[in-house]
Amino acid sequence: MLTLTFPDGAARQFPDGVSGLEIAKGISPSLAKRTVAMALDGVLADLADPILRDARIEFVSREDPRALILIRHDAAHVLAEAVQSLWPGTQVTIGPVIENGFYYDFARNQPFTPDDFPAIEKRMREIIARDAPFTKEIWSRDKTQSFFRDKGEMYKVELIDAIPAGEDVKIYRQGEWLDLCRGPHMTSTGKVGQAFRLLKVAGAYWRGDSNNPMLTRIYGTAFATQEDLDAYLKQLEEAERRDHRRLGREMNLFHFQEEGPGVVFWHAKGWTLFRELTSYMRRRLAADYDEVNAPQILDKALWETSGHWDWYRENMFVTQTEDERVFAIKPMNCPGHVQIFKHGLKSYRDLPLRMAEFGSVSRYEPSGALHGLMRVRAFTQDDAHVFCTEEQLADECLKINELILSTYADFGFDRIVVKLSTRPDKRVGSDEMWDHAEEVMGRVLEQIEAQSQGRIRTAINPGEGAFYGPKFEYVLRDAIGRDWQCGTTQVDFNLPERFGAFYIDASGQKRTPVMVHRAICGSMERFIGILTEHFAGHFPLWLAPLQIVVATITQDGDEYARAVAKAAARAGLRAELDLRNEKITYKVREHSLAKVPVLLVVGKKEAAEGTVSIRRLGSTEQRSMALSEAIALLRDEAEPPDLKRARGEAAEDEGGGLDSSHVEIDGHHVVAGTAG
Repeated sequence: MLTLTFPDGAARQFPDGVSGLEIAKGISPSLAKRTVAMALDGVLADLADPILRDARIEFVSREDPRALILIRHDAAHVLAEAVQSLWPGTQVTIGPVIENGFYYDFARNQPFTPDDFPAIEKRMREIIARDAPFTKEIWSRDKTQSFFRDKGEMYKVELIDAIPAGEDVKIYRQGEWLDLCRGPHMTSTGKVGQAFRLLKVAGAYWRGDSNNPMLTRIYGTAFATQEDLDAYLKQLEEAERRDHRRLGREMNLFHFQEEGPGVVFWHAKGWTLFRELTSYMRRRLAADYDEVNAPQILDKALWETSGHWDWYRENMFVTQTEDERVFAIKPMNCPGHVQIFKHGLKSYRDLPLRMAEFGSVSRYEPSGALHGLMRVRAFTQDDAHVFCTEEQLADECLKINELILSTYADFGFDRIVVKLSTRPDKRVGSDEMWDHAEEVMGRVLEQIEAQSQGRIRTAINPGEGAFYGPKFEYVLRDAIGRDWQCGTTQVDFNLPERFGAFYIDASGQKRTPVMVHRAICGSMERFIGILTEHFAGHFPLWLAPLQIVVATITQDGDEYARAVAKAAARAGLRAELDLRNEKITYKVREHSLAKVPVLLVVGKKEAAEGTVSIRRLGSTEQRSMALSEAIALLRDEAEPPDLKRARGEAAEDEGGGLDSSHVEIDGHHVVAGTAG
């Protein structure tokens, strides 16, 4: 007999080998009817599986969020059957569930195209309506290989060869069609439902190796309800509208080309955006961090000592000089920072020592993985490393957390999840070291959650830590509900020890410091891509690469327009002139497409009155205002949030209002900070 514990805490005994379906039927026929799978100790399993051990059991309905992965897995099998029934002779390879959907790779002489989707989706709906049960069979390895070899499914034969010896070879049937699969599945194809959609096709090398044949990958998605599918498709439509690659072209920010795969060609406006972002980050770090710069290229020996040569070699760009020395372009900054720490004797009084670098790093990414600014081969990290004592570790992690969260708030991100990623299978260091590091990080995570008062969610990410230590991952949710992992805080007891870094403690003994790797934006390029899509190109005025265009209605306003642009530049605003002999409606439309936040429209009337007509991006309304008032208003709005915060704090410390700093703009006196 075995003991099963139910969600309400009740425990009951059952014969060994009883199935989840038998138990559900014994409780209630309606329960059995609505259940699509079971969870044993939290792990999903086929409802028909025999249960052979004591466990916590839960019955999973189709509406349970945990069933979504099964809906998509089953939809992939339905897709494969539909394709093979429509185009006999097509080989199916692998079809996993991925984030937000699934895909299946097919081998066929003529690649599939989106034009094939209507026929495939129609056949999928027929298979779903047939509602054939999913049944699992365990076959011998020889029988499975013979079966698929006789069908000409050579990719399946290769997959069977890769199954570890002693592991069951599972076959899942859905009526007459079957596939090699690890499972689990729901009870029948009908449980997939009708809320699915095929999305796109792409080429994919077999097993990701460019030396292997090219397959056709069909991507799809599926949801429990049509409402959920419609919401996701709307999100995809909005994401396409916000695509940073399209906006980058329209706003003249950057481009890519074949001669430099995975590297960014920044245009003047894009580089202005980049510099504004780095300037902001530098100001945020100035009080606590020393900015350093480590070499771009270092001898192979250093990377061997750090462990990157063994752990990261396939992602490094390597070169050999005429004297046969092997060098690597740095994929990360940390080994260089350890060398800077080691230069000169350090005392415990020097700790914590915080180093920051906007370091350019290069990593080889497969060409198929490159994606605009989001995935590149050369990028800049807002990298920092904190060298501290073990006693200082928790406080430093909390200090970093405060910096990260306040930075994200300045960019409008208020939905954040902080995840603690724990030890991976492949790692360096002793279990005792990992136990200690994870215990400290766990306590810090609890404090982060408590201090946020419910504003920040926390989670555990088992097995996803770096090879040298556990880490916090900061996940942002953007304006259309997508999640982006950006910031990290990684604890490292390993690297300083590998390089022999030490400090002298209070008793005069050598001690190895703890090294904390910290990034906020992560890749500056990727963060700009995220910001571009988050704001849909409508950057806040302080960050916009071009803040103002002064546009003329007629040529009578040209001279005054030049004076307005000059006044804006004197106030520190980034402004351009548009004196072209075009209709103002044409100019407004063109600059709106380029996402210019503010248009100052001037003509003969405005020149006579000393006014400007302000038109905001996304609005059809215009507001007439005196030039001095408009410049003061825009200058105050364009002040970066950290500087505005500091100015406010300084004013509070002085016990008075804002500093009345008078400036003169073409004969007009303006008081900083008074407009708005």
